[in-house]
Amino acid sequence: MDKKTMLLSKLLFSALLLMQVCFVQAETVSSEQYFQGALIVGKTKPENKVTLNGEAIKVSKNGDYALGFSRDEKNNSELLIISPNGEAEKRILKPLKRKYNIQRVNGIAKKIMNPNKKAISRVGEDNKKIRAARKTDSDLTAFAQGFISPIDGIITGVYGSQRYYNGVPKTPHYGLDYAGDKGDPVKAPADGVVLMYVSDMFYSGGTMIIDHGHGVTSTFLHLSGSYVKEGDKVSQGQVVAAVGASGRATGPHLDWRINWFSMRLDPALVLKLKPLLR
Repeated sequence: MDKKTMLLSKLLFSALLLMQVCFVQAETVSSEQYFQGALIVGKTKPENKVTLNGEAIKVSKNGDYALGFSRDEKNNSELLIISPNGEAEKRILKPLKRKYNIQRVNGIAKKIMNPNKKAISRVGEDNKKIRAARKTDSDLTAFAQGFISPIDGIITGVYGSQRYYNGVPKTPHYGLDYAGDKGDPVKAPADGVVLMYVSDMFYSGGTMIIDHGHGVTSTFLHLSGSYVKEGDKVSQGQVVAAVGASGRATGPHLDWRINWFSMRLDPALVLKLKPLLR
């Protein structure tokens, strides 16, 4: 190789290095705002990687992914979308603070308010089953197809409200309550697979959990019965259960909850999600 060719090669190599550095430094940074309690669904190229605050987020073969903000999330989150060649797009997710209602529920039985040792042990076993179901990380992508209300009823309780039972402050309410009569049909809000149905949990009574994929689940509480069993595939709008008043309930109603793994999200916000393009 002559001196002129060598010089041109070095200049070209230097130019390529400069272009690479400039590209990395010029990565896209955008800020997006979401309410506390929101389920966030996104779409990218299937071959890309997605991380949230350094933790990997599952990306489906269609490029769909899901994540969420907790009820009291105050900190910004960093979402990175990384292409196979290492190019990165950064997005800063900002939680919008909400004000939550105070709700008072009276008439709860003493055995529910002050459970004995046997009941406390039973509650522990119930919680183990629920936690195990909510750890499911399947490849389903129903979460990206939109949600419908599981029952046609008046909303009587909302997500995030601080509840006082018989005048005693307890943990916030994490579901959306619908008024109903015992036996009213409960529909699957999205496609999925039934992970669990237990007819007599101490607090929640008849309890069903449906997997919608990538850690997103629906939970129905206080049911009087189920029309499906664990492992069954269900379709959006399919009747899967019946309204009841089991567990800690003062009357028949449906308590519907949405989770992203252990994170409790707001079903009312989930209903506003638009289906992602396939």
